[in-house]
Parts: sequence; structure tokens; C-alpha cells
Amino acid sequence: MNSADTAFILAAAGLVLLMTPGLALFYAGMVRSKNTLGTIMQSLILISLISLEWVYIGYSMAFGPDVGGVIGDLSWAALRGVTIAPSDTYATTIPQVLFMVYQCMFAIITPALIAGAFAERVRFPAFVVFSLLWAVLVYNPVCHWIWGSGGWLAKLGVLDFAGGLVVHATCGVAALAAVMVIGPRRGYGQTNFMPHNLPMTMLGTGLLWFGWFGFNGGSALAANEVAVTAFVSTHLAGMAGMAMWTVMEWIKLGKPTTLGAASGAISGLATITPAAGFVGPNAAIAIGLVAGVVCYLAVNLKSRWKFDDSLDVVGIHGVGGVTGTILLGVFASKTVNPGGVDGLLAGNGAQLVSQMIGVVAVCGYAFVVSWVILKAVHAIMGLRISEEAEHQGLDYTEHSETAYN
Repeated sequence: MNSADTAFILAAAGLVLLMTPGLALFYAGMVRSKNTLGTIMQSLILISLISLEWVYIGYSMAFGPDVGGVIGDLSWAALRGVTIAPSDTYATTIPQVLFMVYQCMFAIITPALIAGAFAERVRFPAFVVFSLLWAVLVYNPVCHWIWGSGGWLAKLGVLDFAGGLVVHATCGVAALAAVMVIGPRRGYGQTNFMPHNLPMTMLGTGLLWFGWFGFNGGSALAANEVAVTAFVSTHLAGMAGMAMWTVMEWIKLGKPTTLGAASGAISGLATITPAAGFVGPNAAIAIGLVAGVVCYLAVNLKSRWKFDDSLDVVGIHGVGGVTGTILLGVFASKTVNPGGVDGLLAGNGAQLVSQMIGVVAVCGYAFVVSWVILKAVHAIMGLRISEEAEHQGLDYTEHSETAYN
């Protein structure tokens, strides 16, 4: 066991956990005041729910001994055999139980991201059941395909440094399925849905950005040169995404907005995630600039197509995760990371093909299974709150509380 690596991943795990309450604030500031606590609760409860799932079956499904390249078996269920000793397979310089809890933080925030798509209109019990089923049937298998030992996409050469496919693409296409199944908020297109507390959203943005250094930098799983590369790339892409989104908005609207700056930062951070440990500073800035353009255009399509992705999960996380995964195949360089690969610009077009295969496989699987889960939950217990409850707000009807007196 390496003490420096262990200390680094302990800190990184804490940073990734911080992202979930950061996300809660980021989302809650963008909804109407009557849905503030209900929106926060959808993130907060997953810290408990997904941690339990991860300990008892999730970790073993995602990282346990391989079964046909598709899933891990349950031999590590309830952390059987997962000890303080380093693993022979994963993170060989830190305790395996630390690797387990670090990965747990990723599993927590991924279904929480989906909730932004159907904010203000889903029953809390239905959300809990959907999130649990989604973690088991979507997140765990996809995690094994790419990050698990023996995963079939990993064998095909698909790379994902910190979750462009495993986290952002899966939640993005699940969000798209949710918007299609659940439908828009009542009054969408006629009612004012302006954010009620943008300072709260900006605070959430800062916490997410801060936590992202653990999300991406920690994915090196050691305090080494790759962690430094990922850390620097993360910051540069985030600032480039913010700058480009602000410029795009300024050109279109005549004025820049704080919400646009926050959205641009998150788009840059999400887009660099799959490539963070494989690209240098200039490539990271290019990826962030592309993210600012592509995600801005994607978010603006929702009004034209009239689908109510309340907090832009599809346009930012889904489109960003897919874009970053493809750009990894363009900009990756073994000069930057000798343990990685070369991309298209370094003469290896095959890596770009591998990345596209990964995008199609993950997005196709996640969309179909998410759609089925949503339909099943709706048929059995109902997804949407009533019209009266939607008028009163989630805070009162689902939790008997109010955020503001």
C-alpha cells in the first residue's frame, strides 16, 4: 500500500461525495420556490439509498469477477473479501475497500443527475424505486463493461477516464427517456418557470467544480503525473466551456447571464470527463470550447422540439458526455499519458472508431432499459404527482415542509 496514493484517494472520495449536495443546490436554485426541498431531497436520499445498494450488490456487479464480459458476479456481495488490503485487479496501491467507496460516490451522483430532467413533477416514492432499479440494471452493467476487469467494451478498446459514458451519457439518455415518458410540466410553454434562487445555483456550481477535481483527478487512482494531467485538463475545459457559452449567449441575447455561465462551466466539465487523463492542456481547452458551442445549441433545441428537460440534463450531461467520448478518440496522446492511447490526430483513427462503438452501445442500452423501467414504475405505482400537487409544489405535498416561510 502506498500512503500518498491512499491519502489522495481518501480526499478525492470526499470531493466526489461533495458533488451530490452541490448538485442539490445547483438544481434547487433553478426550480420554483415551492419545489426547493423536494428537489434537494431527490439528491440527498441517494447518498443513503445507492450506498446501501453499492455495498450489498452494486460493487460486486460492477467490479466483481467477470461473467461473460457483461457483469460481475456476486462473490463480493456485502463486501465479502473486500478488505483493507490492496486489490490484485484494481488500484493496486490503495486498499480495495477505499477503491470501493471511491467508486460508490460515482454511483450516487449518476441517478441524481437524471432527476434534473423531470424536476417539479415526479412522486418521491416513484423516484426512489426508479433510481434503485436504474442503478442495478443500467449503471452497474455499463460500469462493468468499461471499467470492470473483463468488460466487453474495455476489450474493444473503448476508453472512459472518469465517466463520460458510465456517468454522463447514461444519465443523459435516461433523462431523455424520462422526458418522453413523463411528459412536460403542466403549463409548460405558457407558465413562467424562471429559477427562483440563482445565487444558490451559483454556489452549487462552485461546489461541483471543486468536487470535479476529485472526480477526474482521483480517477488516476494514484498521486501521480496522470492525476496532475486530469486536474489541469478539468479546470481548463471548465473555464473554456464557461467562456464559450457566455459568448454564444451574449451574441444571441445581447446580454450574458449567470445561469449561462454556470451552464457553460458544467458543460465543459462534463465533456472533458472521459478524456481528462489522456489529453494535454491545449486539447482540454479545445474540448471545453467545443462543449460550450455544442451543449449550448443542444439546450436551445428543447424549446424548438417542445420537450421539457427541466434543468438541461440531456443537453449538458448527455450531449457533453457523448461529445467528450468522441473527442477523446481525436485528441488522446501517448505523449501526454504513456499508459493511454493515441487518437486520430496522432495517427490512430481506430481509437475514434472504438469510441463511437462505445457511444452507440451505451446510449442504446441505457435508453431502452431506462424506458422500460420508467414504464414499469408508472404502471405499478404512478410516476407523476397530481395536478393539484403540482400546483402546490413538491415541498408541501411530498414532504410536508416549506423552504421559505
